[in-house]
Amino acid sequence: MGAPLPGLPAGAASFDNRHSMTNPAPQLELREVSRRAGGRELVHGLNLSLARGHTLGLLGVNGAGKTTSLRMIAGVLAPSSGQVLIDGADLHEEPQLAQRCIGYLPETPPLHVELSVREYLDFCARLHGVARGAVSAAVARAIERCDLGEVARRLLGNLSKGFRQRVGVAQAIVHEPGLIVLDEPASGLDPVQALRLRELIRSLGREHALILSTHVLPDVVACCDEVAILHRGRIRHVGAVQTSESALVQIRSIGAVDAAKWSRVPQVVEAHALDHEHWHLRLRDEAQRADLPAALLAAGIRFSELRSATPSLESTFLEIAGGDVAEAA
Repeated sequence: MGAPLPGLPAGAASFDNRHSMTNPAPQLELREVSRRAGGRELVHGLNLSLARGHTLGLLGVNGAGKTTSLRMIAGVLAPSSGQVLIDGADLHEEPQLAQRCIGYLPETPPLHVELSVREYLDFCARLHGVARGAVSAAVARAIERCDLGEVARRLLGNLSKGFRQRVGVAQAIVHEPGLIVLDEPASGLDPVQALRLRELIRSLGREHALILSTHVLPDVVACCDEVAILHRGRIRHVGAVQTSESALVQIRSIGAVDAAKWSRVPQVVEAHALDHEHWHLRLRDEAQRADLPAALLAAGIRFSELRSATPSLESTFLEIAGGDVAEAA
């Protein structure tokens, strides 16, 4: 029997032989990263890793240390201690990595309002070291990916908030960086603009390592594979964003259940007995939850209660930061 899956205690019964996969090398790795200023520790002991094709939501209330952390990741601030590694190289020792390998969108996009969208992205491409002969193609690709074709010739100063945010994302990806860092990209957008931006972030996350900093939980659920909750400068939780890929349920059986019976239920990956009549089950897929009652009865398992046991991101976040949220209100 292999090690129990996250979320179930040791000793759980497992019924799924999963193929072993070699984890891709991290595009970003933080090793005990801390930042002090004015005699105060702003962030402490950050440890994270992120590979291409994955999107991490950095979640926290205002003042949790998100922006300071992102600035260190992007090479704008140097850590007081610890290492920021980009594709295995120390960013402090090789600061040129920030120019070539990182795309950074601060909360307020660094736009030059007197330039057109195309002129600005041309400038950003050259600033990031894109070869002279490749600038035009790089700019065209960024405009296409960010759906900016209709405003490509317009001055930045004449664009709506939504289009400005899209231009901000375009400048962060025009040089095809391995790591994209977005700080509150949906701030101030209306619901339609926010929806379109989420779609863009999801598409970027499939090709790049991407960090999305926000205090909006639906943005994390919609866009991210994993979430790290930062509170008072420390990472208090790191885990997968529970969407449709797995689920925990708790069941109260009628009478004792032989552990071997769970192997007859196709939806169940893992089962753990809480006592003689209560079990925690991990399902293969959230979408299969609706078929679970019939499958249990077919396997000869009778039950009087069946409910979700997967803690929501909201409950986890409020448990960690709820006191600060209440004070802010």
